[in-house]
Amino acid sequence: MSEKQIRLKIKRQDNPHSEWRWEEFSIAYRPKINILTGLMEIRKYSITVEGKKTSPIVWESSCLENLCGACSMVINDRARQACSTLFDDLDLSSTITIEPLSKFPVIRDLKVDRSKIFADLKRAKAWVEIDGAFDLGPSPRQDLKTQDIRYKLSGCMSCGLCMEVCPQYSRKNAFLGAATINQVQFINLHPIGKMSKEQRLNVMMGSGGVQDCGNAQNCVRVCPREIPLTESIANINRETTWQGILGWLKR
Repeated sequence: MSEKQIRLKIKRQDNPHSEWRWEEFSIAYRPKINILTGLMEIRKYSITVEGKKTSPIVWESSCLENLCGACSMVINDRARQACSTLFDDLDLSSTITIEPLSKFPVIRDLKVDRSKIFADLKRAKAWVEIDGAFDLGPSPRQDLKTQDIRYKLSGCMSCGLCMEVCPQYSRKNAFLGAATINQVQFINLHPIGKMSKEQRLNVMMGSGGVQDCGNAQNCVRVCPREIPLTESIANINRETTWQGILGWLKR
């Protein structure tokens, strides 16, 4: 066993209504392991550095390869994906802190309830409406430029990191956040999605829409999939402006 140890300080909470607490653990160093591996090592024994037996740490993960977005956490005060964060990339000379995302309700320990993201996607009608009752034939073709743009936008995994670092996004307000605005842009560029884009733009013009974005640009810096979120926000801003002008002229 390696003599080098990694010290971790983890924010714990037993249920959504209980008080939170810090617990510290120590694991043996191994090269090239990620945060999730470290959490799994702790879960084997669940003993703090003081020698106290504690409950196993709860977190959420699925793919383990930066695709599902489930393992979002705040690691050393930075919102990250735990599966793609290696201990070797952190300062191991000091204690590593791990906390749940702060913009979503805690279910237990590091697991949070991200259902607001999916509720906002429904609110923004961020899907392509089709009638699947009969064969509609091949879908409309897309030009290569639009395909390239949509491919970049399609990488969103609803991880919540962009919401975590956004000064405007809060549990207490209606702001939809960068991920939902990006999804609206993604669907509006689809040949079928364009047919109902006015509905989505109306949502973007309403309470919590794109006008609530303060342009801090934290979202694009933290996105693990490197999605051009600020470009999507700018495009939706422009589209809503034109829709507002045209709506006024039609009165």
